[in-house]
Amino acid sequence: MQVANNKNFNDILASSRLVLVDFWASWCGPCRMLSPIVDDIAKEFEGKIEVAKCNIDDAEEVAAKYGIRSIPTLLFFKDGEVADKTVGFVNKAEIEKRINNLL
Repeated sequence: MQVANNKNFNDILASSRLVLVDFWASWCGPCRMLSPIVDDIAKEFEGKIEVAKCNIDDAEEVAAKYGIRSIPTLLFFKDGEVADKTVGFVNKAEIEKRINNLL
């Protein structure tokens, strides 16, 4: 699991693997509910995808670039481009389904 910020975001996207980025904030209740699910996904798909968490309060440029207006938001990047997106709390099965559709 990586921590994404304004400086390293493009490096994270440079991965040849599917990249899942969790946009969150410490003051967001649904984000805190989603966080352990994202941690489980990172373990479950280790070696298959890259997972990063991006605190929007620490990475305002990245959040603005990708139009993050509501959190939590999950962006799924394939070859550096947004391939899928969820906004709001989603369950683990939904995230797994979206990952498997993109792999």
